[in-house]
Amino acid sequence: MAIVEVKVPQLSESVSEATLLQWKKKAGEAVKVDEILIEVETDKVVLEVPAPAAGVLAEIVQPDGATVVADQLLAKIDTAAVAGAAASAPAAAPAAAAAPAPAAAAPAAAVVGGSKSGIAMPAAAKLMADNQLAAGSVAGTGKDGRVTKGDVLGAIQSGAAGAGGAGAAGQKPANIPTGAPTSALPQVAAPVAPKLGERPEQRVPMTRLRARIAERLLQSQSTNAILTTFNEVNMQPVMGLRKKFQDAFVKEHGVKLGFMSFFVKAAVHALKKFPAVNASIDGNDIIYHGYFDIGIAVSSPRGLVVPILRNADQMSFADVEKKIAEYGQKAKDGKLSIEEMTGGTFSISNGGTFGSMMSTPIINPPQSAILGVHATKDRAVVENGQVVVRPMNYLALSYDHRLIDGREAVLSLVAMKDALEDPSRLLFDL
Repeated sequence: MAIVEVKVPQLSESVSEATLLQWKKKAGEAVKVDEILIEVETDKVVLEVPAPAAGVLAEIVQPDGATVVADQLLAKIDTAAVAGAAASAPAAAPAAAAAPAPAAAAPAAAVVGGSKSGIAMPAAAKLMADNQLAAGSVAGTGKDGRVTKGDVLGAIQSGAAGAGGAGAAGQKPANIPTGAPTSALPQVAAPVAPKLGERPEQRVPMTRLRARIAERLLQSQSTNAILTTFNEVNMQPVMGLRKKFQDAFVKEHGVKLGFMSFFVKAAVHALKKFPAVNASIDGNDIIYHGYFDIGIAVSSPRGLVVPILRNADQMSFADVEKKIAEYGQKAKDGKLSIEEMTGGTFSISNGGTFGSMMSTPIINPPQSAILGVHATKDRAVVENGQVVVRPMNYLALSYDHRLIDGREAVLSLVAMKDALEDPSRLLFDL
């Protein structure tokens, strides 16, 4: 027997622990080299753990949902075994039981053929009872064929045990929306909806990323003196440029010319004029950054993430558009790295993609300001004493009033407005 250990990958210095999501393989199954065995969720990213060697997954040391640290042992692979020959390999330990309890302690245990095969472990038996799963409807993968909690969770998620449950309860638990596409979210445990008649509820654990988002937003509101100033911008000049050069831009650079590159360039233009908006507070010191790292808030299936455009002042319009497209795809696939989301001196949040008309964005600490962009809509405005229709966008700049005075905040937003309404200013740095 040649055993290869599977361990938690290295985490960043700011991340001390992580949570295991769901094993993609069971003990005794064959694995290929570099095949993804499980995903590890930190408060910033989700890391994939590949198989370091081909063989059979001989033992799963840490179960779904376990809290782990860097280099901790997760599983063992027998490189000399073949699939099916590792039937005696210990399966994943039940997540809610440290040691097996006597079979008599599981009232819902099912005995098949007078043997231990089919006996449900206590935690598994309770979960089966809660979900109205008939005894014997779930195949066991534990020692001597015992049914583990992981077996029941797998049956619930796959729907394989639905027929057995329907016979006992006559109905399936209600499908409750959670505000995000659950098919795209790796689950630590299957959500359980208790029977409450026509008023069902659902309790699910908060992911590390969601918990981190909540922590940082509360931190921002409790430590910053947040104030928001608004202005409106006529987007007709930008829209005219996009229409005029879109085809040539796509042909030359292989990416569409969007609005975000204009907002990024306008923001950098204003930050150069008003360095305090690009600064941050560290204790009793003010740190003025000599570079412009712009965070772009991106909504992903797992929650809000803010990847960074580093040295945005040195990027072309095409560079910005390509990077934003790359970050958007990575966020969708859960592939953003910790390095890509670390740092930043200023952020832009584009709620307009979802139809937002107005909002007051929350500062992303330790930054001191954030720009909120909204939906562009045709509105009646007055120009030269005449009422005309123009495509207008409301901009919102939230800033830390401890560092940034109202004058600097208002004038920096006006500088962004001027750059968007006359993009030629960006060429001449006016």
